[in-house]
Amino acid sequence: MDTFAGKFAVVTGGGSGMGRELVLALAGQGCSVAACDLNLAGAEQVAEAARAVAPAGTAVTAHACDVSDETQVLRFKDEVLAAHPGRALNLVFNNAGIGGAGSFIDDPRAMWERVFAIDWWGVYYCTRAFLPLLIEGPEGVLVNTSSMNALRPTHGPNRPLTAYGTAKAAVKAFTEALIEDLREHAPHVSAAVVLPGHIGTDFFANSRLAHGEGDPETMTEAEIEAQRPILARYGVPAESTTEELRQFMIRPGVLFRESAPVTAAEAAAIILDAVRAGRWRIVVGKDAEELDAQVRADPEAVYEPAGTAAE
Repeated sequence: MDTFAGKFAVVTGGGSGMGRELVLALAGQGCSVAACDLNLAGAEQVAEAARAVAPAGTAVTAHACDVSDETQVLRFKDEVLAAHPGRALNLVFNNAGIGGAGSFIDDPRAMWERVFAIDWWGVYYCTRAFLPLLIEGPEGVLVNTSSMNALRPTHGPNRPLTAYGTAKAAVKAFTEALIEDLREHAPHVSAAVVLPGHIGTDFFANSRLAHGEGDPETMTEAEIEAQRPILARYGVPAESTTEELRQFMIRPGVLFRESAPVTAAEAAAIILDAVRAGRWRIVVGKDAEELDAQVRADPEAVYEPAGTAAE
């Protein structure tokens, strides 16, 4: 697919982060887009911005969808068909994802399953819904966003990441399995897996909203105080004021976004360049590249206990 001009794409999680930048970049190159997000207002803002940079004849629509709910995914598909009649679907970016539930043992089961449902079942449901439309068209690419944590489902020693890492590993394996399946049954369609490292997005804030936890910047004092027992588990001093608790909740998301070595726009550009080049394995960021090399060179060493490497 050497050009996106005149093509049509579906992007999940299109209301912010990499999804937002994919929508803007695709529309700017003349690709019509249907974007969905948990946050419809965010998706609508992105769609409006995308239409402002898109060439004439490029249609961009916004839709509400929780990809962990197959009923909503099928409704989203019907909305896409109604909003873009007669357009052959060429690209699907299964980009929606959230974080949370690092520990299978200590974290709540509901949180664990919420992360797994969005990060894995969301990819599965959307692929079930939209892959047949890709197959019906003249050419198509299915692009699934995994993570460098599919290579090592932890943040390192003493930092488990079970729900997110397991889901992203499933996305990676699923996409790789589709390569041969599509080659055999739909050779005009290909699959690609994205393995991003640390990308500058509002991942923390969006994950909180997806878990129904609210935005710390707008939470009431009572809502903030209700988080005190949870924050104590992360070492927040018991004598902290309500405002100090609020800032503690806000700070990780800001640091995550501002300290990222790759911006969301840069990541989107890397992904689209790779899709144009026909690559199926898209590693984004030096940190992801280094971890990929480390795991390949010595897979057992990446799970050594803390302090072992220094000894």
